[in-house]
Amino acid sequence: MAGDALNKILDLATRTQVPVLIWGAPGIGKSAAVRQWAKARGMECWVVIASLREPSDFSGLPVVGAASHGELLASVHFVPPRFATQAAEKGGVIFLDELTTAPPAVQAALLRAVIDKAFGDLELDPTKVTIIAAANPPALAAGGWDLSPPLANRFLHIDYEVDPTEWARLDGFPGYWGSPPAIAFGTEKIAEADWAIARNLVAGYIRKNPGALLSVPRDTAAQGRPWPSPRTWDFVSRMVAVWKTPVVVSANLSTIEGCIGQGPAREFATYVQEANLQDPEQILANPPSYRHPARGDLAYATMNSVMLVTKGNLTEPRWRAAWEFLGILHDRHRAADVAVVGARFLAQLRTGGTTPMPLVQQMNLFPDILGRANV
Repeated sequence: MAGDALNKILDLATRTQVPVLIWGAPGIGKSAAVRQWAKARGMECWVVIASLREPSDFSGLPVVGAASHGELLASVHFVPPRFATQAAEKGGVIFLDELTTAPPAVQAALLRAVIDKAFGDLELDPTKVTIIAAANPPALAAGGWDLSPPLANRFLHIDYEVDPTEWARLDGFPGYWGSPPAIAFGTEKIAEADWAIARNLVAGYIRKNPGALLSVPRDTAAQGRPWPSPRTWDFVSRMVAVWKTPVVVSANLSTIEGCIGQGPAREFATYVQEANLQDPEQILANPPSYRHPARGDLAYATMNSVMLVTKGNLTEPRWRAAWEFLGILHDRHRAADVAVVGARFLAQLRTGGTTPMPLVQQMNLFPDILGRANV
């Protein structure tokens, strides 16, 4: 299960007050998928790493209170953790990540928390708070444990897989699912346009080689070394955004190898060298200057880059230039299958700002797309 199917299950489970446990290999984006799902629904999300917690973080920290008037003995209160009190106030998702790293004592403390949403003496409103967990298989977890039968039986279990085609879609990793974070340290910052182009380059390679997105080594020793996953391809894209040119990418091959391993790194560097994609800003500045590549995957990658930089700095001249480019793809190069993806993307952008972008002549080439987008 991946992407949209996972979102539907999470929606259903939340509505029916059923806790969910998402299983999947490391680095495939389980945590990111949950956070994005919560964000899209306007919900707060508290990430709780089970292995970093004590049993009292779930069962409550015992605190002895003074005897009140008329009582002979002091009372003991079980104080809930801060994330639970915040969830009680705001509502949202308590996300129990890395669940198979939780030792048996912590798993035992989770039993009531998961099914009753009770943390210490605090019981959360099930109409406001949902419980979601994620876990790697014990063989792939850091210091992993099997889940106890009572805890496992408290969840709806989902096997999560990453779909390379879905991951490489324009509205997937290239667009960072609509909300790319700012990448900066101190005064050094990676320009979002550069990173968007780099993400698209990685996605283009994955689109051509879907098996390269995730390859967990079978050998236990090799699992402790670099290997490709959606997480490590994300790392690669950030570095490519700094290097920018194919020559510099090849010169830094050892750094890419440190993220995804030697074989995948060399194949990716070769792809970057051969792709030599045209600068999307040059295309927007002068759409007739577009040079159509012989390979369909490179035409798709170029189109993606143009769409991403258009979104990054959306103005009316750039909007018109992007549509002119799609018209050239559609009419001059007979690449309607590529152009229609860009048309769908631009149609969704039209009303995203404070002022809707104007209708343009090239939109008439894509009536079905525009009709479904209510444009």
